[in-house]
Amino acid sequence: MAIKKFRITLNGVVHEVEVEEISSSSAPAPVSAAPAPVAAPAAPKAAPASPAPAAAGAKDVSAPMSGKILSIKVKAGDVIKSGDTLVILEAMKMENEIVATADGKVTSVNVTEGTNVSTGDLLIAIE
Repeated sequence: MAIKKFRITLNGVVHEVEVEEISSSSAPAPVSAAPAPVAAPAAPKAAPASPAPAAAGAKDVSAPMSGKILSIKVKAGDVIKSGDTLVILEAMKMENEIVATADGKVTSVNVTEGTNVSTGDLLIAIE
């Protein structure tokens, strides 16, 4: 019986395995544990779903990440409270609720549904 070593890559992680060739008349060989796989690099942290204030005003809401505007939940003139959902932004196939960071009144909505936005683009102006 011969033991052969193989190196396989599974999902980007390299593993070494040993395979024993057996004949049909012999009993199966005991299985030994393979060495621990090489650790994969840590996944990057996800961007926060809460908006960062825009430079134009302390209450203005800008896009925290690039994505597509799926829906707009407010219109100019609406009075809002901190935590109210203003916009639904799709990024990396996930729907992110963009919320107000402060109480105020919506002075302008600067995007439309279906618009692609970049990080930092002004979405909603609030006074």
